[in-house]
Amino acid sequence: MATTAASASPGPAIQEAAKTPSASPPRATATSPARYRPSPLVVFSACLVLIGSSGPLLLRVYFVHGGQRLWLSALVQISGWPLLLPPLCVSLFRGRRHGIANLLLPARLVGTAVVLGSLYAVSCYVYAMGSQALPLSTSSLLLATQLAFTAVFAFLFVGLRFTPFSANAVMLLTIGPAVLGVGPGSGKPAGEPSKTYWTGFCEAIAAAALAGLVLPLVEVAMERFGRRTGPAARAPPPYSTVMQMQAMMGAAGTMVCLLGMAIKTDFKAMPSEAAAYGLGETKYYLVLVWGAVSWQMLNLGVVGLITCASSLLAGIMVAVLLPLSEVLAVIFLHEKFDGPKGIALVLSLWGFASYMYGEKVQQKKLEAQKSQLLQQQVAKKTGDLELAIH
Repeated sequence: MATTAASASPGPAIQEAAKTPSASPPRATATSPARYRPSPLVVFSACLVLIGSSGPLLLRVYFVHGGQRLWLSALVQISGWPLLLPPLCVSLFRGRRHGIANLLLPARLVGTAVVLGSLYAVSCYVYAMGSQALPLSTSSLLLATQLAFTAVFAFLFVGLRFTPFSANAVMLLTIGPAVLGVGPGSGKPAGEPSKTYWTGFCEAIAAAALAGLVLPLVEVAMERFGRRTGPAARAPPPYSTVMQMQAMMGAAGTMVCLLGMAIKTDFKAMPSEAAAYGLGETKYYLVLVWGAVSWQMLNLGVVGLITCASSLLAGIMVAVLLPLSEVLAVIFLHEKFDGPKGIALVLSLWGFASYMYGEKVQQKKLEAQKSQLLQQQVAKKTGDLELAIH
């Protein structure tokens, strides 16, 4: 029988291994886990978020010096998407060997992006309402509650699993802004009616809730409708996918804002508003243009973090904008930095540090598990080889 012959006469390679005393089977060596390094796309997206931190500052400059058009200010936050068209075309041209059709967004994802972009435009409008009534430092701290809403919605829609560190971060980043409401007039500008201040306070919280809802929904949409097959499939996805998603959301949101501007006659009011602007007519348009550029970098970075990492990390990076916004507001707008704001800032930074430390611990555990699994696989192959030799 062929089976009997094979067992009675081992192959030449096995005979040679049995004759050679120095030939010993490979051993499972303890290898130290590789140091975790984030994806370059994640690092690039995080840098875009930080660079775009001047967007909220320019929006506040618009209101401080006489700007009053809410739909126009919402348009500034979302209308910079045409800047993505040149690099997007270049990216698609360079990846044409995979097939342009494989690089374009699926139809269902395009439809989802249109809906999410419209919802994000409403969020921008509500945020503009809060920014009009609140100092930049206060509205920025309130925007940090977006992380708490993102975590809750990610738990409901994405299946996020909380660790002690991430739960601690969400709790601290929620308590921090709440400190602003402690005591009469904490954070309220002098001479501003309490009703106006608290209305803006609630509007900023509502904007954070809407933005916190959009981030996990973008992650869900990318997971369900953005999967690819064939040679174009990769992890993380190509950055052309990120740019297309942001461009579609931006285009849909722009249409919503333009409709709102048409209803509120913002187009007719812009020339007179520019003429009466505190910094001058030329700087009026410069504030709008550079504000749109800054917000576009911020939005692209956020969508990039969602696509290449997670919606929770995107919410964390939005919280990182807190110290930058605080410093910029104090330096350029001469806003008051009082005790409640200081406490809220410390709690927010503490929450961010807790999250980052937890991520580092979690990555070490994952690398240790991968190393242990590799050792088990090597040990199993070693045992099979020893059985084959003997």
